[in-house]
This record gives sequence, structure tokens and C-alpha cells, in this order.
Amino acid sequence: MAYTPRLKEEYKSRITAALTEEFGYKNIMMVPKLQKIVLSRGVGAAVADKKLIDHAVDELTTITGQKTVATISKKDVASFKLRKGMPIGAKVTLRGERMYEFLDRLITSALPRVRDFNGIKASGFDGRGNYNLGITEQIIFPEIDIDKVNKISGMDITFVTSAATDKEAKSLLTELGLPFQKN
Repeated sequence: MAYTPRLKEEYKSRITAALTEEFGYKNIMMVPKLQKIVLSRGVGAAVADKKLIDHAVDELTTITGQKTVATISKKDVASFKLRKGMPIGAKVTLRGERMYEFLDRLITSALPRVRDFNGIKASGFDGRGNYNLGITEQIIFPEIDIDKVNKISGMDITFVTSAATDKEAKSLLTELGLPFQKN
């Protein structure tokens, strides 16, 4: 039998029924689902030191278990000494099984390791059902060895859902286990 991630099983068995009951969907295909998770990290200091991009790519690859790509600049910015085509960041897009595995690790092991953690802010929705979460330190992930980190830096995590509204997306992400702050 093929392996299925825990959160994917829970989505199919419990979450779809809960969301259908809450929003009154008439069809199972109307229930919003998590489409992809995008992790991105900007490395502004990479203009001076090219090795910083390699460290960012290696860390994101270690965290996600999927190959990360370096992002390149689209135009010249003279005040930042930036030329078109220079690498300035790293990103990775997770879908399917890896997406659910990463979300499970983020909820169960990484977020509880954040200092003074009392939930994530609910103000990161964009109006179209997507949620953006900023993390200030990459060392909250257990895959990262603190001794090998050359500089503590953060990253952005974007949850792309098929929900039409922010309320539906927040309900979906709450059911999946993201700990939003209580108002």
C-alpha cells in the first residue's frame, strides 16, 4: 500500500466534511484545498558575496527535501550595485505529498520552537484566499544544524489555496492545524 501523509488523510476524511458543514458547499469539489506552499528567501547581501546564495539554497533544500532554485534579478538597480541577471534569492515550490509533509513538520516541530510564540498573525491574507507567513529565524527547523549556520536570516512562506475568500482560507488552514492568534 502506498504511503499517504497524515494531513492529507485528515483532509480527505475530516476537514472536507467540517468545511462543507460550515460553509454549506453543495459539491465536494467546491471545498477549498491547499494547492501549493512556496518558501522564498531574499539574500540582499549576495551582491557582495556569491557564497551566501549557495548557503540559502542549501538550507532551503535541507528544510524542504526538494531542490531549491536561485532567483535572479530582473533589472539593474544602481543604488544597490545590482545588475540584471545576478542571483539575489532562493525559492522552492512544494506540491502534493511533500507539501503535506512540510506543513506537518512546520506545525508540529518548527512553530513551537519560535521564541515567545503565541500563534501566527491572521493579518497575512491577501484577499484571494492565500496566506503569507514570515519567519525571522531559519534555526526553528530541526533539520538545520545551528553550528553550520553562517548567518541567521528569515524566509517567507506562502500558502496558496483554492479558496475564494479569506474566511474560507482561514478556516481551511485552521482545520489543517495552523495556530492562529486569538483576537
